[in-house]
Amino acid sequence: MVTRRELLLGAGAAAVAGGGGIWAHRSRRGSMEAYNAAVAAMRRRPALAPQTLDLIRYASLAANGHNTQPWLFRPDGDGITILADLQRRTPMVDPDDHHLYVSLGCAAENLALAAGAAGRAGAMSFDPVGDGSVRFHYGTGKGGDQALFEAIPRRQSTRADYDGSGVEAGDLRQLRAAASVPGVALILVSERPAMARLRDLILAANAAQMGDPAFVAELKRWLRFSPNAALRRGDGLFSAASGQPPLPESLGPWLFDRVFTVKAETARYARQIASAAGIAVFAGAEADPAHWVQVGRACQRFALQATALGLSCSFLNQPVEVPEFRADLAALVGLPGRRPDIVLRFGRGTPLPFSARRPLAAVIL
Repeated sequence: MVTRRELLLGAGAAAVAGGGGIWAHRSRRGSMEAYNAAVAAMRRRPALAPQTLDLIRYASLAANGHNTQPWLFRPDGDGITILADLQRRTPMVDPDDHHLYVSLGCAAENLALAAGAAGRAGAMSFDPVGDGSVRFHYGTGKGGDQALFEAIPRRQSTRADYDGSGVEAGDLRQLRAAASVPGVALILVSERPAMARLRDLILAANAAQMGDPAFVAELKRWLRFSPNAALRRGDGLFSAASGQPPLPESLGPWLFDRVFTVKAETARYARQIASAAGIAVFAGAEADPAHWVQVGRACQRFALQATALGLSCSFLNQPVEVPEFRADLAALVGLPGRRPDIVLRFGRGTPLPFSARRPLAAVIL
């Protein structure tokens, strides 16, 4: 979702990998086989109805900015409270914690769907004056959308080229219906001229971000280059999850500094937008944490419905993250005066390796 930046390795990285230099360090970087097995175990559905720990695991599989997983869960007999983990903020890309609260909303929606599948369908509330927590109160009986629940372990931000095909009108209606959440507007853009105008804005905002050394330094801290590092940390943006070869941790930062360029990023994002079927823009009715949580819920439901339909998604949040581009984005999608919250491309793509998650012991209070 909420933003996960691609690692640009490009032809230079492929040449290093092909020459055998990277693979000589396999023992230090770990194997993708072991990584994929470990991540699959994190996403495996329980054999029985989900219990409390299973509900939290489902919630933790939600989309979130930079894969920081900025949440903590406090279960009790009546429900589960989701709190912001402020130690995992990203103040350069998200100075007002907008993405953090959107991430909490994504987790809350997964939790609600999982609880409904477990026969504990309940209600959600947000505390705007206390600690800014999201509270899920258990109910009784089944509830929610079973197809969305079943899509939770399969959803991912697929940061690769799609096949360029369109999405049928019936599928677009299902996406729109799934993302219908009070206080959230959704604009679907699937006509090529309008997508091209959005592309130009996204590329301009991306160039502005890349010109900010503080943004780049923060992004670099959340990059994970090897399977071992991605599993050990359980968070961050793993290069293989963007379709790039895994690298030894000693080599990854060095190569990143040399290939992360405006020209290469511009070409990659332009190609990925051209290959998409459409772009979804979400905007809350107000620019405050309560509505950002609602945006997260809508965004997560959209992504889960896309997964259920065999579609892929990934985030293009640059014009949301750079303040001077927000008004232009709002005007382009017909929402003047509103603050756009999430930009998401969708289409048909081949799944990539999943991102890791932190162990439950690290996120439960």
